[in-house]
Amino acid sequence: MYLALTCMAALAFTIGGYFMKLSAGLTRLRPTLLVFGFFIVGACLQTLAMRGEQMSVTYIVVLGIEAISAFCCGVLFLKESTSVAKFAGLGLVVVGIVLLRMEKP
Repeated sequence: MYLALTCMAALAFTIGGYFMKLSAGLTRLRPTLLVFGFFIVGACLQTLAMRGEQMSVTYIVVLGIEAISAFCCGVLFLKESTSVAKFAGLGLVVVGIVLLRMEKP
């Protein structure tokens, strides 16, 4: 359940970030409302994921998954550039998430 909640929270934050870009600095109403809506959903899901878990680890795991999904969203939907360095950075994020969760049975 933890992994599902953290992934859904990260995805909600990523979608909110996508609408941030579309909101043109919070000047367009519909994307602006969607930013806040998805961020609220993400915060609720992250809160549920934290039950019985360490806040610091859960927060970092959600941020890491969000970073990976935001990168993919940017490349796929916003046509942002990629590079070997960016992929190496993503690899480090994955390694960090795995290391943080290793002590959990």
